[in-house]
Amino acid sequence: MKIPADLAQTLSAVVDEGSLDAAARALHVTQSAVSQRLATLERLTGQVLLVRSRPVRATPAGEAVVRYARQVALLEAEAAAELGIPEDRPAPLRIAVNADSLATWLLEPLAAALASLGTTVHLHREDESFTAELLARGEVVAAVTTRAAAVPGCTVTTLGRMTYRAVAAPAFAARWFPDGADPAALAVAPVVDFDRRDDLQARWLAARGADGGAPRHLVPSSTEFARAIALGMGWGLLPAVQRAGLNLVELGEPELSVTLHWQQWRVQSTGLDAIAGAVREAARAALEPA
Repeated sequence: MKIPADLAQTLSAVVDEGSLDAAARALHVTQSAVSQRLATLERLTGQVLLVRSRPVRATPAGEAVVRYARQVALLEAEAAAELGIPEDRPAPLRIAVNADSLATWLLEPLAAALASLGTTVHLHREDESFTAELLARGEVVAAVTTRAAAVPGCTVTTLGRMTYRAVAAPAFAARWFPDGADPAALAVAPVVDFDRRDDLQARWLAARGADGGAPRHLVPSSTEFARAIALGMGWGLLPAVQRAGLNLVELGEPELSVTLHWQQWRVQSTGLDAIAGAVREAARAALEPA
């Protein structure tokens, strides 16, 4: 059985747009045509490919088809470029990135690489522990991730380490840690977390022998996360590049490190390879050796 590319790309459009109506508008066809294509595709594969929720989402089988559709779209764009066939709007390169990399070292190499490429990127910001999941589901073509094992169908390159230290504003430290950041003080001092998936502060507390019951702020923006700590909302862990220039005091060991890797689809793509090369080069300058 062969999966018709146009049917697979219809499923991809439905997942991207979130509904059959929106996909029909994006594809310039009727909703009935979209429904018929999906029905044909599910009959050909013998599997349910779409959960009709709001928004719709792909089933595990559907994710495989969406990944195939996006790989076909990428290869078509590459072939068109080599043949000199102009495209009205090339498909964007979807890349999953972690917030700290995006806020510190990653955006500049992306911008430099894109300056010479006739494409755009859609950045999906996600915790570095979960970016590989987006890659596995076919939602992105590449990811900055902590996952060292290659996602099926992908290559992996180690970028380097981001090292974090626990810090606080001087006035905050004087108020909450007059005798140092001991377990008793850490049990009540407010903490700043990036989001509910951010476990760096919890790992540091555990290493210090403190429980995790202290009040917690959630500040889901990397730049504002650092600023919240500097303003004395709470303590948290920051990499060196974000600590620079801020009036902060360190709370002591341990130092925590996160090793980052670049994973991308195993396809021939001039644009994707150019971006990967720029990211690797920037990582050598910005990150510590793994």
